Amino acid sequence: MDYGKFEDVARRAALEAGARIMEIYQAEDFEVRVKSDQSPVTEADEAADELIRRILTAAFPDMLVVTEEQAASHARSARNFIIVDPLDGTKEFIRRRGDFTVNIALVENGVPVRGTVYAPARGRLFYTRADGSSVEESGAFDAAGAGQLRPIRVSRPDNAALVVVASKSHRDQATDDYIARYAVRDMTSAGSSLKFCLVASGEADLYPRLGRTMEWDTAAGDALVRGAGGRVVRLDDHTPLTYGKPGYENPFFIVYAPGVELLADA
Repeated sequence: MDYGKFEDVARRAALEAGARIMEIYQAEDFEVRVKSDQSPVTEADEAADELIRRILTAAFPDMLVVTEEQAASHARSARNFIIVDPLDGTKEFIRRRGDFTVNIALVENGVPVRGTVYAPARGRLFYTRADGSSVEESGAFDAAGAGQLRPIRVSRPDNAALVVVASKSHRDQATDDYIARYAVRDMTSAGSSLKFCLVASGEADLYPRLGRTMEWDTAAGDALVRGAGGRVVRLDDHTPLTYGKPGYENPFFIVYAPGVELLADA
């Protein structure tokens, strides 16, 4: 894979999809349906999916592209593939909260090695460079070329005063019980893959997820955290989260800055 090309193409696809999502988000009304798994889907999910798939398949015609909204892609497998959530945080989108993202990741041999996360309503764009390092871009977000880039790194955590981020829409008692076992200085909540970005940028030390997720929800954020010096591991045995699993479903996991003293799964 030409990582420089992937960086450019994924960035452009995310920005163009984000622009289309925002057109629908800012409309007076938009269509919402319920999928077979009882999760919501909007016309923005479907429009962004079509746009991203078109850009990626044109640039990388020999690469498997797995997307949340294309069920046929879920039955296929490959060692190396691109995985996409065209609109992560659909519930936040429907509630007009703004915490939704476009996620695009490259997976090689079970590892998310490059990722792009764009939060169009928040004006935040994160991605891994060709060398694997993670950055946040600021500026006008011109699809033709990058603006100012800021390298991001995970925090140096203080285990007596951790900053923890958790889900807005999927918070439950099990998550609260797990967090309560740590010495927490501050708690914040965020939707979609923004939680990964907050750890990658050093704005939070720890993000535990004790709930169902799919690989398209996590791969791009996982790549960003890795590129910023952080880790994403399974909750049960603290081994790295892997990708390309049958059905693309994740186990419970923890995202953290090295130095956080992880507690055993209780």
